[in-house]
Parts: sequence; C-alpha cells; structure tokens
Amino acid sequence: MTATSIQPAKSSPIDSSPVVSKIAVPRVAILVDAYLHVLSAERGASVHTLRAYRRELHGFAAWLADRHRGLRVARIEHTHIRSYLGTLYDRGLSKASAARALAAIRGWFKWLARAHHIEQNAASLVSTPRLPKHLPRVPSIEQLNRVVDSALDGAASWPARDKAIMEMLYGCGIRNAELTALDLDDIHWANEAILVRGKGQKQRYVPVADTAAEALRAYITERSARLAADDGQKPFNTPALFLNLQLRGLQKGGQARLTTRSVGRIVKRIAILRGLSSDVHPHTLRHAFGTHLLEEGADLRAIQELLGHERLSTTQRYTQLTTAQLTAVYDRTHPRAR
Repeated sequence: MTATSIQPAKSSPIDSSPVVSKIAVPRVAILVDAYLHVLSAERGASVHTLRAYRRELHGFAAWLADRHRGLRVARIEHTHIRSYLGTLYDRGLSKASAARALAAIRGWFKWLARAHHIEQNAASLVSTPRLPKHLPRVPSIEQLNRVVDSALDGAASWPARDKAIMEMLYGCGIRNAELTALDLDDIHWANEAILVRGKGQKQRYVPVADTAAEALRAYITERSARLAADDGQKPFNTPALFLNLQLRGLQKGGQARLTTRSVGRIVKRIAILRGLSSDVHPHTLRHAFGTHLLEEGADLRAIQELLGHERLSTTQRYTQLTTAQLTAVYDRTHPRAR
C-alpha cells in the first residue's frame, strides 16, 4: 500500500484559536513568518521595517534552534532573550543594534500574546539597553544653503534631478524612502504641496517652497525629454518622480525608480565636494530641516506634523538647540533673568 503524504495546509500560519493545540505546536520560525505577514498585510509596514524585523527575528529563531532545540514558543522566558542579547554583544554589536533586536522581539511577543500563542509576555521583562544620547551633527543654515545652491555646479551626475533631490530633502524634511516613493501625481501644484506616504502608509501633505518647486519644474522638463523615444516611437511612461540615470528597467516594464542607496550616494558626493564631512547622508538633511525650523522659531508641534512623527518625543530627538539659543530663550522669557 502506498503511503499517503500529508501536505501542509495552505491557509495562513496564524492560529486563530484561543488555545494553541498541544498536539501540533507551531515552530518558532513559522510564528515569526506569521507575524511578518501581519506587519506587511495588515499594518502596512515599510519594506525597510520588514527587512529589519525579518533579520532580527529570524536571527533570534536561529539562535533558539541552535541553543535550545525544540523549545516551544510558549516556553521562551526572559532569561532566553537576555542570553540572546548577550550573544549579540559577544559578536561585537553595539547597544543600539541590540536595542533594535529587542524592539523587534518585543513587537513579536506582543502579537504572540494577542494571538493567544503565549500566556505571558516574557519580552516585557527585558529592559532596553541604556543608549548614549548623541545629538545629530547638523550643518548650519549657511552650510546647507551653500550645498543645495551648488548642486548644479559639476558635483551631480544629473544636475537638474540631483538639485531637486537636495531641495526636497532639505526643503521638505522628508525621509529618503519617502522621496524615492514619490510619484509624479503626488505633486499638488495648485496647493504648493506634495503628498507623502510615511511609515505605516500614513499620508501627510508637506508644503513645497518656491525654490524646491522651481527645481522640480526644471527636473520634470528634463525627465520628460529623457523618457521621449529618439526613434519616434511612443514615449516611455512611468509614475515614478525620481528616475535612475540610465532609466534601467523601463524596457522590461519597470519604473526606473531611483533607489534609496543611490540617493545616499548622490547626497554624500555633493556634500563632500562642498566641504561637509563624509558622514552626511539624506537623514542629515531631515535633521537639519527640523533643527533649522526650530532655530527660526517654529512651533515644535508644527515640526512634528511636517516630519510625520507619531510622538512629539521623537521630534525632540530630531532637533537640537545650542547653548546660546537656550540662553537667549531664558533671558527673554524668565522673569528672574530680566
């Protein structure tokens, strides 16, 4: 008699029953993938968040399989998680890296508890590593104005595009991933704003300054010319606003969308050629956006809305005040300082 193979169910690995079966307990890796599916399909997590969580959680699952083979997820204790963090330190990882791993594990355990895969959340008993407080090094207003204004002066591979990129990053304070995700239709010329899709697919409108709008119009003109076919055929069409230099992918049905890695290289090259340090990256311009707005008297909650932060405490970390500015505020406002 021929043995009949049992095929795995094609349904979602998420166990919707209130009690996990004692006969077939889902493996740790399966529950990790189930959580990642929830993050993607239900919570709209970004590609970068999914990539980071996948790396951290599968790393934890692999460690459990190696050190505690056969351990059920309901049997994972806080001591296991602390031991894993210790392993990360032994590998030479920083406290910040360990904190990111713990954040992913905590998110997973919260979902496990809500889905009734565990009775107690062991991750809630593990404290976050104490991180040193580093203020981001932000170039001055004069320095960044010089860098953005000179983006057309030989430092760019596609000057009009790269000028528009610098204007958008510093003038709008958007994230690198938000910039590359922009479509042509996201520009609302009548309202002088752009529609930005932030983390968790949350949308917000951000004003576009006159200089940024001017740079965008100049770039879009060149963009249209490059998409036009030289041999009289129908021009290429793509919704992506910012395109790669060689328009790679268009002939195969792709969008030729510029990548975040390419934007990082563009920003770094222009910044270094204009005398800034080599650690400048797209997020530096976002830091500068918030910091310079605050220096010029903008309300912190308005900056929060512009940056798309869910919590005001996050905005406070993205901005910094110099001692001279704090002293000026104190002298101007405190009754004993007058």
